[in-house]
Amino acid sequence: MPHADLSRAGHGDPSLYRTPAEAIAAPPERLAYVAGFDRSARQPDALITVDTDPGSPTYGRVLHFTDMPEPGDELHHFGWNACSSALAHSCHRDPERRYLLLPGLRSSRLHVLDTRPDPVRPRLVKTVPAEELAARAGYSRPHTLHCGPDGVFLSCLGGGTGADGPGGVALLDHTTFEVLRAWETERGPQHFAYDVWWHLGGDVGVTSEWGTPWMVEDGVVPELLLGRKYGHALHFWELDSGRHLQRIDLGDQYQMVLELRPAHDPQAEWGFAGVVVNVEDLSASVWLWYREGPAFTARKVIEIPAEPAKAEDLPPALQPFGAVPPLVTDINLSVDDRWLYVSAWGTGELFQYDVSDPFRPHLTASVRLGG
Repeated sequence: MPHADLSRAGHGDPSLYRTPAEAIAAPPERLAYVAGFDRSARQPDALITVDTDPGSPTYGRVLHFTDMPEPGDELHHFGWNACSSALAHSCHRDPERRYLLLPGLRSSRLHVLDTRPDPVRPRLVKTVPAEELAARAGYSRPHTLHCGPDGVFLSCLGGGTGADGPGGVALLDHTTFEVLRAWETERGPQHFAYDVWWHLGGDVGVTSEWGTPWMVEDGVVPELLLGRKYGHALHFWELDSGRHLQRIDLGDQYQMVLELRPAHDPQAEWGFAGVVVNVEDLSASVWLWYREGPAFTARKVIEIPAEPAKAEDLPPALQPFGAVPPLVTDINLSVDDRWLYVSAWGTGELFQYDVSDPFRPHLTASVRLGG
């Protein structure tokens, strides 16, 4: 394995922005990176480069596959070593958006790819083995990462070597990407993990819940889902210390609290969380968390009902309901905090909501993609 040259740049990175308004006014991206994986693990996963420049003769086409060295990673979420939030804190001397960090949800490996000198053909420069993640942080099954104040925050579903939790957040060095430690210092009641985000101005961290490795690796277990055994809470933390502050239980009928999307406004202390399914009626929902006095609270602001279907067209677990669940698996908030996009994976519909008033989202459009 080649060694990475992870030295810092001497000049500011023009693709990092101090305000959301600057980011909105910036030129659009000309390339996109997409994770591709072989669920059967017969061939290695890959990072796929796609041309997103409308003026290019190869617009919309795949330009390159960067294969991982071994099969079985199951690439999922991934991210940059630096983002614009780095400018809000002195966590980098000269931050530059250069390295892509790709966690393997099944292998527990973390691959570091350098997008210099050729961003179309990123090259693998380092792999953090599962053994290092387990030994130094006590975690496995890495899922989501963000560049944070004290290092790169890497959320993980499992305990060391795939143990049945607790999951949590590992801290990685900003420049060498070595695993430093577990972020949490006082975990409190938190056991399940999924996403991690924050309100930097308020020194507040937020995490969500899915399940431990055995509960998710071979797909959702219907008995556990209908038994209300998956995660159904939000957790709030003191960001700089990793100390647990508050747990908000949304109710055990609201199974799998997954994606977190906090406001981009650095002075705001609110955000949206997607909930996959209500096991009482198969609806999906989006919840708003917000500060109310010294603590946070949460309330449901969007509900997407299940769609009726013939029982004979449904798998056994859904036949008693006679409906297809929307299964909200991803949400995204526009940089100006105006639009919320909600992906209903089960029914194949993408919704757009006007969230200018985050307490009263208004559905403005939808696209049926097929589900």
